[in-house]
Amino acid sequence: MDWDDLRIFLAIARAGSLSGAAEALGVNHSTVFRRLQGFEDRLGVRLFDRGRQGYAPTLAGHELMDTAERVDAEIDAADRRVTGRDLRLGGPLAVTTTNSLMAWVLGPLLADFRRTYPGVDISLLTDTQFFNLSKRQADVAIRPTQAPPENLVGRRVCDLAFAVYGGEGYLAARAGTDDAGDPAAHDWLAPDEALAHLTAARWLARTVPAGRVVFRANNILGLVTAARADMGLALLPCFAGDAEPGLARAPITAELTPPGLWLLTHADLRRTQRVRAFMEAMANGLGRQRDLLEGRQGTPA
Repeated sequence: MDWDDLRIFLAIARAGSLSGAAEALGVNHSTVFRRLQGFEDRLGVRLFDRGRQGYAPTLAGHELMDTAERVDAEIDAADRRVTGRDLRLGGPLAVTTTNSLMAWVLGPLLADFRRTYPGVDISLLTDTQFFNLSKRQADVAIRPTQAPPENLVGRRVCDLAFAVYGGEGYLAARAGTDDAGDPAAHDWLAPDEALAHLTAARWLARTVPAGRVVFRANNILGLVTAARADMGLALLPCFAGDAEPGLARAPITAELTPPGLWLLTHADLRRTQRVRAFMEAMANGLGRQRDLLEGRQGTPA
C-alpha cells in the first residue's frame, strides 16, 4: 500500500465526505475522488458506502482505518522526534495565537524576533481554538487558557486581566446617573456562540440580562470596534481596552478568574533550537508588557 493512498482514505473516513477530505488535505475534490477509486480498484474491495449522509466506512474500511490511524500516529511521532533533534537556528516555525493577541500585543515582538533570527521563517495561524500541535499544524501556541492541554509543555507567562469598557461618548452620556454601575441598565456588546467557552462570555451570561445584549461578534476586534462607535459596553481584555484610543473603563467591576497567557509546544519539539529561541524571546517580550496584560495600566473613566 502507498501511504498517500492511506492518507486519502483516512481523510475521507474522518471527514465523512470527499469535500471535507479535500479541504483537510489542501487538494481538490476530483483528486480525492480519483485517488479513492484507484485505491479501491487496486485492493479489489469497496472501502466506503456512499449515501445521502456522506461516506461511511464498510467493514473492510473499518478494519483498514484501525491500521491507518496507527500508521498516521507513528509518522506524526517520527516527524516530531526528528524535528526535535534539529539543532539549526533556522527553518520554518508555525505559530498559533488569537487575532486579538496578534493585533494588540505580538506584532512588535515577532518583528524583533525576525530581526534577531533572520533564518527562522515564521508562519502565523490565528484562531480561537487550539491547533493540533501533535500533528504539527503548529509548533508553538501563544494562547489564553485556564487549563492547557496535557500533551503540551511550556510556561504560564502571566494572567490576562479583563475589564468593562465603553466608548467615550457612551460613558459621558451616562456619567453621574444613579444606575451607571448597574449592568442591567446598559446596552452590551457580547461574544457570539463561537466564543461562549471564554471566561468573559460566561461572566456576561451570568450577569447581563439577555435583552440588554444589542450586538454580538465572533472576535474581540469586532467588539472593540462596536464599543468605539458608542454602541454599548464590552468586557474586553485589558491589553486591548487600555491600548485602544477612544475607549475607557466603565464603573462596573467584573468579578472573574482571569485566564493565564501560556507559551506552549509539544514535548518532542521543546529542544528544537528555533522553538527554544522563539519561546524564550516571547516570554521576555511578554514579560515586559506584564502591567498591560494584567490590567495595571488602565484607569476608570
